[in-house]
Amino acid sequence: MAPDRAIAAQARPEQEFFCFRVGDLRLGVPSENVLEVLRAGLLTPLPRAPSFLLGVTGHRGEVLPVMDLLRFLAKGEARIMPRTRIFVGVSGSYVAGVVADTVLGLRRILVSDILPPPVGADAATEHMLGVVAGPTAEETINLLNFSKLLQTARQRAVAR
Repeated sequence: MAPDRAIAAQARPEQEFFCFRVGDLRLGVPSENVLEVLRAGLLTPLPRAPSFLLGVTGHRGEVLPVMDLLRFLAKGEARIMPRTRIFVGVSGSYVAGVVADTVLGLRRILVSDILPPPVGADAATEHMLGVVAGPTAEETINLLNFSKLLQTARQRAVAR
């Protein structure tokens, strides 16, 4: 009989995160939420879509919505450049592409090194699992609750 996932997660001293940079932010999402990384291709804009939804792209015969996390978190606006990547994120039945300026790779982070999100900092903190402090402020990684983020994004997009 397999152990309960929550109990197994608590037993792990470290967790693996997919880390990337978008704008000035260094972010991480649990690696189990990332399927693959793609080169940013042509996006088809959607009429009357929320500003954080840049459009859709074809991927493996499916239509993949592509999100701009900077707009979603009210931290600016991502730019699609030749070196821009899109990672395919998944949570349950929700699948979306997310713009990343730079892929930093997979990082194993000790659970004990994850600090709680700052209290009352801004609206983005509601989508955070925590923060991993780096040697400098620029190297701090904000860990996102990707499941909650996708669920909220879907609610905002459908509510329009």
